[in-house]
Amino acid sequence: MNAAAPSHGSRVASAFAGLDPAGLPGLIPYVTAGFPRLDDTGAMLTAAERAGCLLAEVGIPFSDPLADGPTVQRTGQRALENGMRLSLALDQVARARGAGLRLPLALMTYTNPVLAHGVERFAADCASAGADAVIVPDLPLDEAEEVRAAADRAGLALILMVAPTTTASRLEAACRRAAGFVYCVSVTGITGARARISEEALDLLRRVRDVTPLPRALGFGLSRHEHLESLRGHAEAAVVGSALLDAVSAEPGDPGATAERFLLAMRGVGTS
Repeated sequence: MNAAAPSHGSRVASAFAGLDPAGLPGLIPYVTAGFPRLDDTGAMLTAAERAGCLLAEVGIPFSDPLADGPTVQRTGQRALENGMRLSLALDQVARARGAGLRLPLALMTYTNPVLAHGVERFAADCASAGADAVIVPDLPLDEAEEVRAAADRAGLALILMVAPTTTASRLEAACRRAAGFVYCVSVTGITGARARISEEALDLLRRVRDVTPLPRALGFGLSRHEHLESLRGHAEAAVVGSALLDAVSAEPGDPGATAERFLLAMRGVGTS
């Protein structure tokens, strides 16, 4: 893909620009490609768009998901057993785009699948499928330049993660190189629903704001509407993954409808 390629990442910027600064953070659901059934990815993404989500994160299953907690690991294993693979996930994203999906999409996978696919080819194929951003959680900042350059050439935003344990110097370096938004990990650990937003998470959000004007998305552990309320004024977006996937696991008959109900409730729409 050449330098004249359209900037798909601009959809992410437009989505954040449309947020009400005084409102709730925009909601970013994480869906596992190929879960609960192989062909349910499109229905889950459509549900996220209908529910008024800011954008969606599409997890491409990998056999050694270091950042994932039990729920995401379980759904990823189910998706792999269903036959999900990187090329099929990209095809499903492309089909969703072809069917009219306009929601910005960030594809999440790990370094090994990116290298196996080829860095340049991975970025180009993600952009061609209609992705706007990519997240590679096990890619060290000091080794990210090749992927970041390929993403730039493809018009993708490479989303970087920071955590409460990130030192001041590395936080500044990550925010300086970030694009799209900064993914703030709320806890020291793996994904999974938790009871409340910790003070260390709020402190991290403040630290990020001190060094960059980019939007901040808080992830890992968010599970209910009260979490979004507690983030009002502290973060521009909130990521929900495990709690959504648990809800779909409990009612898998119509995963799109289940996901839409959950996400509407998370946003406080239609609730008292």
